[in-house]
Amino acid sequence: MTLFEVFQCIIITCYLTGMTLFFVGTIKNNPVLGKLGNFAAIGGFALHTLDLILAVSLYRGTIFSDGYFYFSLLGWSFILVYFGLWWKLRSTFFALTASPLALLLFIISLASQSLKVNLPAHLAGLFVGLHIGTIFVSIALMAMAAGAGVAFIYLNNKIKTKANLSAMGKEMPSLNTFDNVNHWSILIGFPLYTLGLAAGFLWARSTFTRMFSWDPKEIVTLVVWFLFAFLFHQRMVMGWRGKKPAILVIIVFIITMISLWGINFFIPTHHSFKV
Repeated sequence: MTLFEVFQCIIITCYLTGMTLFFVGTIKNNPVLGKLGNFAAIGGFALHTLDLILAVSLYRGTIFSDGYFYFSLLGWSFILVYFGLWWKLRSTFFALTASPLALLLFIISLASQSLKVNLPAHLAGLFVGLHIGTIFVSIALMAMAAGAGVAFIYLNNKIKTKANLSAMGKEMPSLNTFDNVNHWSILIGFPLYTLGLAAGFLWARSTFTRMFSWDPKEIVTLVVWFLFAFLFHQRMVMGWRGKKPAILVIIVFIITMISLWGINFFIPTHHSFKV
């Protein structure tokens, strides 16, 4: 077993342990388990960060064309955003969204080492830093907002109908906390998404001599951007709160996931993953 494989097994163990502790701690209303889950997630995140740094350092010439790198980086982004929310809100509840997604994406990354993406070598650094980095963090923020949106709708319905809450429901943060997650995720996520999109169009202009080529990925990405912009405007300017932004961010996230998994794998595009 190579050093990378040892690293990867330890990372999976840490993420799996953290996810289990987060879920059991929430169901059992045991904050100690939540703290232990955080320690496991921190260990996994530190090793995951080191794994990415080593991969970029040792395989600089090829790593940016490997599908493995992108799935791993997206999973890493979920944990990064979770720690940002935990620092802001001091709640491990949002790990219930971040930890399974991060674990799943990291495992997928290991199974995707034969996948290739089209990327000009001379644009790799700029492209990854501005386009991929900002887009991935904004997707992770979308996921957190969507998870908070689902929880908001569930809890809001329970309160309105005066229905009994499950053990996990009783331990949920308040509606206001879920709404705050929506607010901060949109406030930070939309500018990052816009920056990533602009970097992508500049890359397209350099590579394909035109910024927009009616590529399926570009079309869906623009649809997502317009919906995200509308959500940003309604939330920050018009004062939307509660259920409306919760529902809309869920829709934006679902379209983004369809774009990521459906178009990148099954539809001819500049962004396709090829075996």
